[in-house]
Parts: sequence; structure tokens; C-alpha cells
Amino acid sequence: QVQLMDSGGGSVEAGGSLTLSCVASGSIHNGHCMGWFRQSPGKQREWVACSGGELTHYADSVKGRFTISRDNEKKTVYLQMNDLKPDDTGMYYCAADRECTILHGHWAIADAAPWGQGTQVTVSP
Repeated sequence: QVQLMDSGGGSVEAGGSLTLSCVASGSIHNGHCMGWFRQSPGKQREWVACSGGELTHYADSVKGRFTISRDNEKKTVYLQMNDLKPDDTGMYYCAADRECTILHGHWAIADAAPWGQGTQVTVSP
């Protein structure tokens, strides 16, 4: 069973940067998909980015600003977020799945996929 622990959130001004980390424990392998979603109050959960094998995928809203990377030895996935905007504010959740299934531009994650506890990102104007 996979468990995820995410961290690295904080408060920054617009234009600033943050790096989120998510450490996995349990049976997770290099080919498995790991990535990030976010959710703001009153909004639906939004997929941000994911990485599986040699491939990475990004939501259009973060392309060019966010970079996802992995350290497979440490079972850790990172999300480097640059040029942050107030619209990036939200609770960011790490998630994992057997593969990165991208449907209609979104990560179609399995219902039973494990999730981290979330880390808050707040971007002020």
C-alpha cells in the first residue's frame, strides 16, 4: 500500500516561487505515475501535473511556469512553481497511480488512488 506525504507549501507574493515535495512509501515504482492536483475553496479539484516513466504532463494553466520532477531513489516527486499567480492559490495534493492516463487534457486518476494530506499554497497580489 502506498502512502504519500506532501510538503513545501507557503505564502508568497505574485511572481514568486515555491517547490513542493511528495515522498512516497510502500510499493511504488519508477513507471508509476505521481503528480499533483489542487483545490481552492468553492472550486472543483484541478489537475496540475504528473510524471510517469520518462513522460511528464501539465495542465495548460501551468505550462511554462511549473516543472515536475522525480527522484526515484528517494521515491519523491517535486513541483517547482515559478511566476506564481493569485489564481494558483489552493491546497495542493500529491497523488499516485499505476499510470498517467491523460483523457481530454486531464489526468484520469483511479478512484482508489492514494493521496497526500495536502499542502497550502497562498499567492498574494
